Amino acid sequence: MNAEVIAVGSELLLGQIANTNGQYVSRRLAEAGISVYRHTVVGDNENRLREAAEEAGRRADIVIFSGGLGPTSDDLTRDALARELNRSLIIHPPSLEQIEAFMKDKGKTVSAANERQAYILEGADPFVNRAGLACGMAVTEGDTLYLLLPGPPHELKRMIDADVIPYLSAKGWAAGSIVSRELKFFGIGESALHDSLAVMIEEQKNPTAAPLASEGEVALRLTARGDSVLQAEQMLDGLESKLPPEMKKLIYGKNDVSLAAAAVERLKQTASTVAVAESLTGGGVLEALTSIPGASSVVKGGAVTYQTEAKQNNLEVSEEIIHKHGVISAACAEAMAENVRKMYGASFGIALTGVAGPTPQEGEPAGKFYIGVASADGTTSTQFMEPGSRERVRLMATKHACHQLLKV
Repeated sequence: MNAEVIAVGSELLLGQIANTNGQYVSRRLAEAGISVYRHTVVGDNENRLREAAEEAGRRADIVIFSGGLGPTSDDLTRDALARELNRSLIIHPPSLEQIEAFMKDKGKTVSAANERQAYILEGADPFVNRAGLACGMAVTEGDTLYLLLPGPPHELKRMIDADVIPYLSAKGWAAGSIVSRELKFFGIGESALHDSLAVMIEEQKNPTAAPLASEGEVALRLTARGDSVLQAEQMLDGLESKLPPEMKKLIYGKNDVSLAAAAVERLKQTASTVAVAESLTGGGVLEALTSIPGASSVVKGGAVTYQTEAKQNNLEVSEEIIHKHGVISAACAEAMAENVRKMYGASFGIALTGVAGPTPQEGEPAGKFYIGVASADGTTSTQFMEPGSRERVRLMATKHACHQLLKV
């Protein structure tokens, strides 16, 4: 089975809100063994909605609409599909009773606009909205199943979980499971990853492997279709085991794990603590680490020493180091790391100093920075060069710092 998802709302096209519904629908359909081939966004226009419905209906087994079922004049999904399929709109009594009860509790009567939320297409199977008022529905036309779902994310998610997935299973539309797993890499580019795993990527049919790039990182998405989630997971385990040892070493986490989360987990596993001294990142590393639940058990604290005087006064970076090497130097990063470690009594001190840009500093180019790491065993530093905007340099410096903590 294959599906298409049509998100409805001019606010989506204007960029005023993100289409998080599409992501959730795709994930839940994949778990039910249904492949989503296309996502479409359509504004609040009846003609364009009808065109989208007709085009998707020719291609897909299942067409899912999200949004356009509310009480206002620009909620046009049910009306557009009713005209496209030549169906009448009829009241769904349980939904109307729900709306009436809701309005009565507020001391109001049901307006004609609110009553519209109880309408369904003739011959549709209704889905009562457990988290709102607009009724959802399933309509079969020929070989195509149309599903109309409310737009508010909490309403859509509840209806997908409580009604749509059980409905698809009961009707025989759902069969098996599609499971994906993302292996997260740092320190290797998308093309290099592809070249290293070219045979696996190109020859695998089920499960499959595909590289995905994001800002400064790359992931390898493994996807398997099986009779059950367990079988699909076992297929992914088998494919993952075929990765070369040198590639496995570059994996820092899976799925939604971030570099910061991996760093915090690493510190927990080794019963270690860290203190952070930052210059060009301006607190970004501490923000990333402390955003992770449980970080308080491993993050001691830190200091943002943006100006040279702050490095001298707060972190006791010597005049000699600054005069001889400058603040954009390995020696400065190492001194900052050593002194912030002592200041907080942490297992490790990590420090960053460099040029975020856009202009050079001390004769050093934008994008150049150093990360120092201090421990009881000694102090090291690493030089990095990241091109791009000021925001990207700061982001990449933060990611490199978290990655350095994975190595301690």
